[in-house]
Amino acid sequence: MKKKGIAIISLILLAIIAVVAGVKIKQNHQQNAIQEIQPVKVSASTVPTFFFHGWGSSWHAEDTMAQAIKKAGATNTIVRVNVARNGKAKLIGKIKKNAKNPLVEVNFADHKLTRYQHAGQYAHAYDTAGARYVKNAIDLVRNKYHYQHINIAAHSMGNLEVASYIKMNATKKIFPKINHLVAMAGHYDGIVGENDKPNQVKINKKTGKPSIMRPEFRNLLSLRKVFPRETKVLNIYGNLEDGTNSDGDVSNASAQSLKYLINGRAKSYRELMIRGKGGQHSRLHNNAQVNRALVNFLWK
Repeated sequence: MKKKGIAIISLILLAIIAVVAGVKIKQNHQQNAIQEIQPVKVSASTVPTFFFHGWGSSWHAEDTMAQAIKKAGATNTIVRVNVARNGKAKLIGKIKKNAKNPLVEVNFADHKLTRYQHAGQYAHAYDTAGARYVKNAIDLVRNKYHYQHINIAAHSMGNLEVASYIKMNATKKIFPKINHLVAMAGHYDGIVGENDKPNQVKINKKTGKPSIMRPEFRNLLSLRKVFPRETKVLNIYGNLEDGTNSDGDVSNASAQSLKYLINGRAKSYRELMIRGKGGQHSRLHNNAQVNRALVNFLWK
């Protein structure tokens, strides 16, 4: 009995050590992403940058990027906006008058668009719930601080929600001027394992037009007529270099199809492929190379 008790205690201790080690590794990984960005000289502006997370995620996914940007000296202000399931937005924190390149981490309570679980319904979900959540978060901050210009950075599903927001509001007088738009791992034309397969779609390199247009992509085609002409776009996507030409969840073709939606409209369009393990879908928002690209694109 005594030996059995010792064995049980040993197993418990090993489990605790494993959990602590896992947390430590995660913390170190996040810290490394912050430390790898060297301090930079950037242009100081009062224009806020809104971060939108992906499916099943939260503002925590944005915070490593935000903290890295702050550590690099590109901003001195980070606030958060929580958006409830009913769409009501609440600001946490304060943006001072002398705030330098303020960052707004947006958190959606309905982070899985739970009423639209089936892929065939997501196009409708982006136009209703998703676009409304984005609009309410942006409007809350703009109405309080009277911003006329903004920047947007989005990851994964956040890109589709932002795209729907732009599609549905770009022609309205109260629509803000979007100076910069950063798209990370945007699945504009399908998701691997759901309605897409590795290397299934081909992209016209000149126009960005995909060989297959899935429902969510067709739903955004009107962007070709309304996308803001003053907006500069940086499209970041990952390639694991394992033969799939994807980040594990989003094919490069699906991400690159954004070009067709804004071709001839955006002020400028650039692409950045993150290669190797760091290009994995969820690692893109915890990646020093991505963080440096954000700083250079938004403020240098």
